[in-house]
Amino acid sequence: MRLGVLKKIRVGISLVFLIILFAVFLDFGNHFATGVINGFTWPQFIPSLLKFMTVAGIATSGFILITIITLLFGRVYCSTVCPLGIMQDIFSRLFRKRGKGKKRKKPFKFTKPQNKLRFGILVMTIITFISGSIFLINLLDPFSIFGRLINNLARPVYFGANNVLSGILKEFDIFSVASIEFKGISLVSFGMSLAFLALIGWFSVRRGRLYCNTVCPVGALFGLLSRVSLFRLAIKESRCTSCGLCLFNCKAECIDVKHKEIDFSRCVSCYNCITSCPSNGIYFKNALKPAKDPVFETPVDRTKRKLFTGTSALILGVTSGLFAQKNIKNEKPTTVPTDREYPVSPPGAGALDHFNNTCTGCQLCVTECPTQVLQPAMFEYGIWGIMQPVMDYHASFCNYECNICTLICPSGALLPLKLEEKKFTQLGVAEFIKDNCVVHTDNTACGACAEHCPTKAVHMVPYEEGDGKLKIPEVDDKICVGCGACEYACPTTPYKAIYVNGNAQHVKAEKPKQEKLDNEVDYKEEFPF
Repeated sequence: MRLGVLKKIRVGISLVFLIILFAVFLDFGNHFATGVINGFTWPQFIPSLLKFMTVAGIATSGFILITIITLLFGRVYCSTVCPLGIMQDIFSRLFRKRGKGKKRKKPFKFTKPQNKLRFGILVMTIITFISGSIFLINLLDPFSIFGRLINNLARPVYFGANNVLSGILKEFDIFSVASIEFKGISLVSFGMSLAFLALIGWFSVRRGRLYCNTVCPVGALFGLLSRVSLFRLAIKESRCTSCGLCLFNCKAECIDVKHKEIDFSRCVSCYNCITSCPSNGIYFKNALKPAKDPVFETPVDRTKRKLFTGTSALILGVTSGLFAQKNIKNEKPTTVPTDREYPVSPPGAGALDHFNNTCTGCQLCVTECPTQVLQPAMFEYGIWGIMQPVMDYHASFCNYECNICTLICPSGALLPLKLEEKKFTQLGVAEFIKDNCVVHTDNTACGACAEHCPTKAVHMVPYEEGDGKLKIPEVDDKICVGCGACEYACPTTPYKAIYVNGNAQHVKAEKPKQEKLDNEVDYKEEFPF
């Protein structure tokens, strides 16, 4: 096989991973089956490793396959599977020019490795992880960074463009594009995503894969493994003419033309050097065998390849008005603040400690949540849990009939829950504040919280202080699952009259009691026809 084919294979696989993962994170209609999502997140190194530590098994061992491939052929993951790395290549290809108005690319130059920096960051990441903090992994994991970039920067633009198009088409009585309700973005997550985009974009345009070889802990780890890879790219001195074309196209800046050496620990296996070398002087060297003259075939075709991109998110209608609240507003502003002892973690998290120590903040669950109740955290989990998903019941509610987030988590922070099991998983307990309720403050009938409670844990009871006709909410904490439907539906401002206090450890709620009919219905008598 001609080595030039390797680049074609690499480009093809990398585009498939980039397009599918981009579409998955951009998706707002849950168009992708969980099997497809899990298939493309399975080989992502950090999430797979963390999930394996929680739920060991073949289905969670993608990192093992990636490690084996690295030990055989070097950092194939960085150029083929990692979506952030592929995104950097696109930035570099599109914006790396020699000068204004000129189409020729600016050549790369050989640079010395920043080993102290990259291995220092790797050591710090490992030490903090062993000590019980996942903060640096959360911050620097390339898959999670990619997810946050799409979710916080691209997705709002996509939503806005969809709604603008929907509004225009409605003027012409065309309703094929439905408007989508957007719950907003986290300013902290947006700001950090924008900062990372600027940093990574600047690195890729100026120095190619500089981020991968200086900051990324996954790149540093694979760099260590690549030093002992079985098959390594090398320069055949007898064929090399020192033309420098391989270095010109080396995005890792790891080819020393003067000494005819390749720093394989920094090589990201893009194979640009193979296709650019006019003398076929780049080859794979078997580390276990002495170097021999490789057999080369005819020069490979170095015609420029076109990049094909596409979108796979189909626009479907999203039902609006899931909570058609009564037109009730409190005349007097509420005065008692809601005070959560613990934030509400997503279904499948089990315990806050497990969740915070396993979640990398990739925000895939935020993307796939159909009600958008999952939002990037600000400081709900503390400074170390920034950008991890949290249940935001001011934005929306947790659908009682949905368990998608538990089925797609790539890191094992959310463990799979069957739908029936999820229905009785208590994320928290609703707390009622009478002094904030319009029934008490304004002597007005409401009951929005009870109407939307799926388990009827919130129910209305006679209000003794009223005129005998009013009813006020009461909470049965044994059957409450903490879905937040009551909190979302509550109309009081600025503080809610009912809110969900999260559980540090999720527990099993009791089954709701089935109400029996007082009188049996004689269907023959009532419906003689």
